Amino acid sequence: MSQSLPLYLQISERLTREIAAGRLPDGTRLPPERDMAVKEGTAVGTLRKALAELEERGLLERRQGSGNYVRARRVKSIYGFLRLERPDGGGLPTAETLSLDRESQAFKAAHRIRRLRRLDGAPVALEEIHLDARWARDLAEPLPEALYRHYAEAFDLDIGRIEDRVGISDVPDWAPPFFSMAAGEVSGYVARRAWSATDGLAEISETWFDPARARYIARDSQGI
Repeated sequence: MSQSLPLYLQISERLTREIAAGRLPDGTRLPPERDMAVKEGTAVGTLRKALAELEERGLLERRQGSGNYVRARRVKSIYGFLRLERPDGGGLPTAETLSLDRESQAFKAAHRIRRLRRLDGAPVALEEIHLDARWARDLAEPLPEALYRHYAEAFDLDIGRIEDRVGISDVPDWAPPFFSMAAGEVSGYVARRAWSATDGLAEISETWFDPARARYIARDSQGI
């Protein structure tokens, strides 16, 4: 079980990732707000709150009487360190917590989080995350979907640097039956180490992703 982002942030994050992927190039005029609200299945007020979020990030220019225009500058996203996208780019990330345990392999004491990652609702990846327990003595479900944001807000842990090693690996035996690949199948694979901005290694994780449904990509413009 996981806590979803507020709807306005889900909308702004989807648009942010589409801008980062080049699906909404600089200068693109967005559809009228009422049309966008209908497409998103939300109220105009919620849609405008999402657009205000994009404007605050410097990704949108709102021209009175003309409309809303994309400004594809340096992209700052809640999911700035998430490198998985749909094959055609972008995709709103969500995550479902499968289990939360304590273990002592990656660190002297750590929380082990296993999650299913989705993009636009489609299962694309499995994650096993080991968070050094010295940063968070207590970690309980439901966990927020945006973990790095939660680390910063709840534990004053700002992830300042990551190292990803990308390759292939077998899907782990704890893969749920509703994942798109079966245990033992060869998948894309990311081994990550993440450091606190101030105090050393904080997290070690592994990600197994379906190469038919997602790709790994890093852009300088994504920011953190």
